[in-house]
Amino acid sequence: MTQDTHRIDQLVGALKTAGVRITRQRAALLAVLAESNDHPDAHELQRRAQIEAPGISLSTVYRTLTELETQGVIHRHQFDGASARFEHAESDHHDHMIDIETGKVVEFCSDKIERLQMEIAAELGYEIVHHRMELYVRRKKG
Repeated sequence: MTQDTHRIDQLVGALKTAGVRITRQRAALLAVLAESNDHPDAHELQRRAQIEAPGISLSTVYRTLTELETQGVIHRHQFDGASARFEHAESDHHDHMIDIETGKVVEFCSDKIERLQMEIAAELGYEIVHHRMELYVRRKKG
């Protein structure tokens, strides 16, 4: 079973659990979402799904994404000054760098940062339950 097939099965299962019908438009959207690895927003997902399901409405995209988020199979990210973007919930913990000039989202993991966050929380008498780190960056000139 490929990763995309596994993802589609997971997305379909989540919608069926929620009692949502899998229409041709939703099936196209789920296929696009399963293939994406680039944090697309709803408009971009609609544009990609239109290839297989012309006429898919933005409201169908939003309703489907909301249900998938409620079911816990996708994550919504609201990066500063941009539309909500989506990614698969199955990935391991990671942080994000957002290029403020291009909007490109780069995922990264740093054991050093993770250790430092735990140390700081412990020094202040806390333990981390959940966190999200977003770095807003631009390419160095020269």
